Amino acid sequence: MNFPGKVLLRKARYALPDAVGARLPIETSEVAVSSCLRIATPAGTRISLGYFAPPDEEPAVVAEALIGAARALQAAGASAVELAVKAPPLGFDPMLLERIAAERIPLIFDALTPEQAPETMALAETLGCGVALPARWRRSVDDACALRERACRIRVVKGEWADPRDDPEDIANAHLDVVRTLAGRAAPVEVATHDPGLAEAALSLLSSSGTPAELGQLRGLPQRRSRAVALRHKVPVRYYYPYGPGWGPYAIEQGLRKPYLPLWALRDRIAR
Repeated sequence: MNFPGKVLLRKARYALPDAVGARLPIETSEVAVSSCLRIATPAGTRISLGYFAPPDEEPAVVAEALIGAARALQAAGASAVELAVKAPPLGFDPMLLERIAAERIPLIFDALTPEQAPETMALAETLGCGVALPARWRRSVDDACALRERACRIRVVKGEWADPRDDPEDIANAHLDVVRTLAGRAAPVEVATHDPGLAEAALSLLSSSGTPAELGQLRGLPQRRSRAVALRHKVPVRYYYPYGPGWGPYAIEQGLRKPYLPLWALRDRIAR
């Protein structure tokens, strides 16, 4: 039975990310790039800069924001950088994506929902962009096979959305299945995980096969133990730095859904 107070609490919980996020200061591209460089310069960390658009933003406006980010990276003289791009907010428009790519900053497509994957993969192939492959999607091993011999960069992630057919019971093993499929390729593979055990297994597979590898780390999550694994394997770290009007509500929503994340990050910061 839904009691009135319980219904109100549920409504308040779902309204909270947008309500609080709307009051947070929004980073401009220049501020985001400056923050990236402060992180990257001391330790040689590589950067993926990702713009999070609000749900109602027009594709052309999203494109201009990404072009602005590319120009800010160029003006700062940043190296070893890329733009992480979400195709759906751009309306899967190849002309907008070509305008962004013309700024000569490498692009990599983020993975969103399984339903959007075929169109995103087709765009990545047409434009020669990198892609993220979610381990929990059954199709990702086939996608890895198709991309294995191509020159695009690949990021292997856990994936936020479940496979609509059958989510794997062990996502860590599914992650390693995708990495095994890619081991031995000439182009780079990024292992995106904050799990030191998974990072160890995946980077060992790539190192033993001679595959160029990176460890991917996300803004706001603990990195001390996973970065130690990258250091042992002598592979670079790539730091995914999301920003923009949609980032605050998204981060708050993740913290509410997974309350262990802020505590985990706090413990990591204290340990450092």
